[in-house]
Amino acid sequence: MSNWKTFINGLWKENPTVVLVLGTCPTLAVTTEAINGLGMGAATTFVLVFANIFVSLLKNFIPDKVRIAAFVVIIASFVTVVDLVMKAYTPALYSALGIFIPLIVVNCILLGRAESFAQKNGVFPSLLDGLGMGLGFTAALTIMASVRELLGNGSIFGHSFGFENNMLLFILPPGAFLVYGYMIALTNKIKSKQK
Repeated sequence: MSNWKTFINGLWKENPTVVLVLGTCPTLAVTTEAINGLGMGAATTFVLVFANIFVSLLKNFIPDKVRIAAFVVIIASFVTVVDLVMKAYTPALYSALGIFIPLIVVNCILLGRAESFAQKNGVFPSLLDGLGMGLGFTAALTIMASVRELLGNGSIFGHSFGFENNMLLFILPPGAFLVYGYMIALTNKIKSKQK
């Protein structure tokens, strides 16, 4: 697979959120506002990129018996960096995302990419894979959060559009499931037409 295809793969063909349906917990939980979706996606992208790089660099030194444990330690190290940086520099976003920042460690997207891609490929393709998957995750979360915020609060990124009758359902958990379901259905429809 070419480097360009490796990068594009995570954006559309194997988008982790709407195609592979991975990382569903933060997708449903933090997407009440567009800034939350963007922040969670950016944090996950950072961890994906650097975890993939380090897994690819260390793959020949990690014994097979402790491979998964080693991947989790690498991922947890970068999650700790993200957690501390967000706490120091973006405290409002850090508070809004809450427990979901440390829970990036157990996001199956990260371990899945380490196991299925980074341990089998070189550093640069692994970087591109992490970046593509991360940006695909970020785009899906930001779009979903923007729809929910617009319909629920009448705003996007906090900028009000002056809607009088907001549909509060969309900022509640059932709204997350509705928007997510429609996003997956729309993605499947577009992908079927492309074939």
